[in-house]
Amino acid sequence: METIIILALVFFFVGLRLYSVLGKRTGHEQPIVKPVEAKPAAASLPRTVVDAKPEAVAEPMIEPQAHNGLRAVIAADPQFDAASFLDGARSAYRMILEAYWAGDEEALGRLVDADVRDAFVEAIADRREAGHVLENRLVSIERATIDAARMDGQTAQIVVRFDADIAAVTRDAEGTVIAGSVSDAVATHDVWTFARNVRVNDPNWILIETDEAV
Repeated sequence: METIIILALVFFFVGLRLYSVLGKRTGHEQPIVKPVEAKPAAASLPRTVVDAKPEAVAEPMIEPQAHNGLRAVIAADPQFDAASFLDGARSAYRMILEAYWAGDEEALGRLVDADVRDAFVEAIADRREAGHVLENRLVSIERATIDAARMDGQTAQIVVRFDADIAAVTRDAEGTVIAGSVSDAVATHDVWTFARNVRVNDPNWILIETDEAV
């Protein structure tokens, strides 16, 4: 049974689906504030963001409280590899956030189930109605850590904490920055839960829950 995580593959080859409704707020939008002055829309973020250092490659990060759960996962699926799993989880984190920020409903349709897609589409529609455009960028994922793991019947569940730097900017219809900053990246901490039925041939993990880390 092939169990190599393929979340990092391009959209057409990813079977990733979300089964929990994430709601309208992802935790990456900045509070809307009254603009101080109008600024022209920028084609891209400044070089301090564009030229950010590439993400470092490190050994898989596993919190002590996850060890027993991972042992149970490996007992059920001996081919499970934590490093490969985290590589796929990092790619999934980036792809889903970027599709949402861009308002790419077609891409989201290939990544999420119908209920979650509806929630995303509703949030995107609200944004468009308000004339707002997100100019967010995932600068780097500083760390992806397995925070917890367990078996629920035949389903493995792994909780991953992502510590990332995100440049979050909201512009109005005239291109005025009304929230966030084009020059500063904000430290963001999210907790996503992935699941997979280890008794089926489908090697894809699905994202079943997202939350902001406390």
